[in-house]
Amino acid sequence: MLHRKVRNLSGRCGILTGATSGVGRALARLLAERGVRLVISGRRESRLNDLASEYPGVLIPLSGDITNSKFQEELVGKAEAAFGGVDLVIAAAGAGAVGSFSESSLDTMRRVFEIDFFAPVELVYKSLPQLKNGHAPAVVLIGSILGVHPLPLHGGYAAAKAALHGFARAVRPELASLGIDVNLAILGPTESEFWNNLVAGERASWSQGRSLPAKTTASAIIAALERGSPAVIPGWRAKTYVLLSRFFPVLIDFFVRWKRRLSRQS
Repeated sequence: MLHRKVRNLSGRCGILTGATSGVGRALARLLAERGVRLVISGRRESRLNDLASEYPGVLIPLSGDITNSKFQEELVGKAEAAFGGVDLVIAAAGAGAVGSFSESSLDTMRRVFEIDFFAPVELVYKSLPQLKNGHAPAVVLIGSILGVHPLPLHGGYAAAKAALHGFARAVRPELASLGIDVNLAILGPTESEFWNNLVAGERASWSQGRSLPAKTTASAIIAALERGSPAVIPGWRAKTYVLLSRFFPVLIDFFVRWKRRLSRQS
């Protein structure tokens, strides 16, 4: 029987984006409690500072726009200056947009791609020199079940996440040759402020339902990181969605049409 080597996160250091809310904030807390030192980023400076104050010397805040190349260089530079290197890069920042394609702005779609695809890809790229010399280095990318099977009104977001999934799978064997693990977390509905901070549009009534607690999601991601798993799908609902999309995609499409029809009638 083969046993996968377990990664001990204690004493590791790195970068975590999207730390002001949701899964990113939960990850920051849980990792700090495991002895992981992180430069944490987000756009809301006061929230970031409040979180860092809970773990002085462990979480170091740096607020800014993750789509800005110079800010990304600052993140990597701050981690290297504070910790002497980078072992982990966790790209938890993200944003969505809702709306029909025919009525959407192409600028909105570009913005979603900048946040959800290009920003994490660029951050990983800029961190590679440090990761190559890291201790059991790893990258964590936050995907979505919509990147597996998209839903109506979420074209830009679904496309950006699908691109991120493809990137993760393509570079995983490349980076493995450098000793760097790549973990893709494929999330379903999760408790966060995602719907309050959309680039455009608002959540459709038919898409509302139960969400997995952010702490539960973060715990699953960390467990996968410790195991060195290539991917993780937290929660049975998300797992069921992915399985259905693979074997019975027509059932998802039928269910969505039924839910949309009900919402129009109510």
